[in-house]
Amino acid sequence: MAKLACLDDYETLARQKMAGGEFGFYCTGAENEVTLRRNREAYDRLLIRPKVLIDVSKVNTSVTIQGHTLASPICVAPTSLHGMAHHEGEKATARACASLNTCYCISSYSNYSMEEAAAASASVDEDALRWFQLYVEQDRKLTEQLVRKCEKAGYKALVLTVDRPVLGRRLQEVRYITAIVLFQYNGLYSSRRYPVTECTCGQYIHRVRRSGFKLPKHLRFGNFEDREHDGYFGYDVDASLNWDDVAWLKNFTKLPIIIKGIMRADDAALAVRHGVAGIIVSNHGGRQLDTCPATIEALPEVVKACRNTNVDVYVDGGIRRGSDVFKALALGAKAVFLGRPIIYGLVHQGEEGVKQVLTRIQKDFEATMALSGKYFPPLLYFSFGLPLKPFFAP
Repeated sequence: MAKLACLDDYETLARQKMAGGEFGFYCTGAENEVTLRRNREAYDRLLIRPKVLIDVSKVNTSVTIQGHTLASPICVAPTSLHGMAHHEGEKATARACASLNTCYCISSYSNYSMEEAAAASASVDEDALRWFQLYVEQDRKLTEQLVRKCEKAGYKALVLTVDRPVLGRRLQEVRYITAIVLFQYNGLYSSRRYPVTECTCGQYIHRVRRSGFKLPKHLRFGNFEDREHDGYFGYDVDASLNWDDVAWLKNFTKLPIIIKGIMRADDAALAVRHGVAGIIVSNHGGRQLDTCPATIEALPEVVKACRNTNVDVYVDGGIRRGSDVFKALALGAKAVFLGRPIIYGLVHQGEEGVKQVLTRIQKDFEATMALSGKYFPPLLYFSFGLPLKPFFAP
């Protein structure tokens, strides 16, 4: 435990413990991974100017999002295949989030079904906040079925992901495929049958599934197992999705719709116009379009576009420290969402590992609030060189 002093240490540990292909699936980004790196590095260019002699003996980090009060603004983002990180997968993540009273957004492509994760969450706290991340499939009836199941299982919002009309090309993931295939299938499905240079991990699994081979549990998707083929990958995302489809979705569900994947003020304005309840500023963890801005760089213009509306703005991508959380909130985010660190906590110790990750960054966040003079409106600086340029938080 002495080695696990921060979230980066959990990543180092996961790299040591996992098979190369499985770790590669989680850690990689698109193309040359410029955006993947930028998501992290952009936070370092923001400096906090503290105010002293403020009573910080009590720091309150609670926040209300979509009508639910949480203990912390640090929430859990949708990431797929938690079962590759730990045998209890999403069930462990759901229990950890419920025990710490924070929001868990489960991925469409979860190993355990939304019902199984919901039951795990309810076993800790029946009122725990859980959202469902939704991709709109070409089979619209399938999408409607997922939404109905989501409502029945007690999920409180739909997180409509809009930045993946097609898969970004993840070169590092392609290079890792040989390792993951050899590890999982012992050569049954070799690279000669399905050339690894032509596909990413998701496409590869999709091809194997199509061949009739029954995938192991940690590579199957629980929300699609009632389809004709066991372990349906749900790979048929509808690339024609557009703003009119937000109205289509609202026509058959009363759940609030959070749009994930907005990076521009004009798109944020359109989201407001179409009656969404929230926006997650996200570039898919640097896994889709490379060389786009970091999410923290895009956040201020999205916040400005949503000002004086009822639309909450959240952000994900590159958050590893309590000071990152503080900066995101200072720039107008209502909450932040963690992705990869949750996976690395699962690898370490399942449910307990997720709790450790969330608790460590929460403590770091509380310390940052105290050291900055918590209630004083923070003044941040962009440090692109001297002299420092002031940036006032909204």
